[in-house]
Amino acid sequence: MQCEPHEDRYRHEFVPHWVQLLTDAGHEAVHWSEAGAPNAPDREIMAWARSNGFIVFTHDLDFGTILAYTDAESPSVFQVRTQDISPQHIGNLVLSAIKQFEERLKQGALVSLDKNRARARVLPLRREE
Repeated sequence: MQCEPHEDRYRHEFVPHWVQLLTDAGHEAVHWSEAGAPNAPDREIMAWARSNGFIVFTHDLDFGTILAYTDAESPSVFQVRTQDISPQHIGNLVLSAIKQFEERLKQGALVSLDKNRARARVLPLRREE
């Protein structure tokens, strides 16, 4: 995937092996343990990702909830919704979805991936009143 360096960063907060997979695929990836405190609240992680131009790559559904309740336009969140979150199991699916939704992720999106499909919602997420 060819992107400008500041748009091609993936902030990642689970399973350190993902950093290697994403880096090998040409993305800049940082495990949260290299950027902040392990017990940092989700909002701090989101703020760091926003100010540093990273995408939050996570298995935690709370990040999507934060986007919905704050009407935030960034950072993008890539949410993995499978039982087996190992790169060996879903790495190719993740890389394919990153490529598929590259432009939306640059603009601001919530991408959800499960074993059957990936979908993207452009930010800000609008709550149904």
